[in-house]
Amino acid sequence: MPEAPKKTSVVVPMDYVEDHGLADKNKKVLQFIEDVTSNADEVQKRVLAEIITRNAHVEYLARYGLNGRTDRETFKKIMPVITYEDLQPDITRIANGDMSPIISGQPISEFLTSSGTSAGERKLMPTIEEELERRSLLYSLLMPVMSQYVSDLEKGKGMYFLFIKSEAKTPGGLVARPVLTSYYKSSHFKNRPYDPYTNYTSPNETILCPDSYQSMYSQMLCGLFQNKEVLRVGAVFASGFIRAIRFLEKHWQLLCNDIRNGTIDPQITDPSVRDAVLKIIKPNPKLADFIEVECSRNSWKGIITRLWPNTKYIDVIVTGTMSQYIPTLDYYSNGLPLVCTMYASSECYFGVNLKPLCKPSEVSYTLIPTMAYFEFLPIHKTNGSTNSISVPKSLNEKEQQELVDLVDVKLGQEYELIVTTYAGKNLSICRIKFLHYDEHFGFMYVRS
Repeated sequence: MPEAPKKTSVVVPMDYVEDHGLADKNKKVLQFIEDVTSNADEVQKRVLAEIITRNAHVEYLARYGLNGRTDRETFKKIMPVITYEDLQPDITRIANGDMSPIISGQPISEFLTSSGTSAGERKLMPTIEEELERRSLLYSLLMPVMSQYVSDLEKGKGMYFLFIKSEAKTPGGLVARPVLTSYYKSSHFKNRPYDPYTNYTSPNETILCPDSYQSMYSQMLCGLFQNKEVLRVGAVFASGFIRAIRFLEKHWQLLCNDIRNGTIDPQITDPSVRDAVLKIIKPNPKLADFIEVECSRNSWKGIITRLWPNTKYIDVIVTGTMSQYIPTLDYYSNGLPLVCTMYASSECYFGVNLKPLCKPSEVSYTLIPTMAYFEFLPIHKTNGSTNSISVPKSLNEKEQQELVDLVDVKLGQEYELIVTTYAGKNLSICRIKFLHYDEHFGFMYVRS
């Protein structure tokens, strides 16, 4: 993924991301993580003050009489924790073209669509252009962390199967699309500077192709052709990566034909995709024969390490519902490490996994306190079972008073995470459990 944009602020500090050589850059990124987590309370105060200052005169804050005050105590006392449903009338106004500062002091640039898993229908999350910088910042932390555990990743490429999804426009003309589609279509991804850690086998044109078959075929073709250069493979979710392998099972003969002749199948009609792929593909009968032999075997056990022999790990989400795919991934990869690098949602990008080679059952994440302002509502157990929060709700006065800040959480306690972002939302997001606190670095580990 691309580096963080080089802009000085509490969120995107230039000193940590300027390129002074890879080793030095990695050191600076790791130092940034240490600095912001070991001073988490001070950083969180600054983040909240910055959010409130930027949004001081928006309609939503005025309703509750914040009146430009930026201190944390006043904010926590006056501002209620709400849900998406509470904001829906305001979101509808924005979607219909109202450009007044309703919930954000900065222009709403687009809507991010949720998966709809909470209540069965997709939600529209207003966002601002600056959020792309925060997402880029979090992506830029991943490989310096990974390089502590796996060496020489800069000497090869990543084969990642990345895709865009359909988008729509609201009545007011704003684009509504999934968060990853927004990111892949942004200049932060498309125009990223060269970085050995973001050197992928898939050209941008193949990722940005709206036809899912053409996108998958062309990405697989490029990945196979560059098989010896691949050091890591992945997709966003485990299910997506397995879908790619099963696509290969179905289409390997066509792919071998293209590699043998240096062509691309006529079914791939997107001109930009064809041009980008043909800049990479050259006739290679020897490689085609090798792939044909491997794919013709009775068993596809270990097919990943057979076709991409230098692969060091698989980078996919295998937590939550994705854990069901772990046995299949182990089968296809001969037990390569399964790495979950980051924790994110449509509402906010949260943190990174500082122990990426841990077992999938032990995955935890470190919240990066510059990403948003975090609060935590303790979840109380009744008769040994935890109250369900599958559908977030607005908080009553007692619950509001129970909210604790990032540095005040207790180990082993489960919380509902409350997020206030730079786009102005103050929403209940998900359940987490604090597992560990490293007193030296101040790292906060959470599990969703």
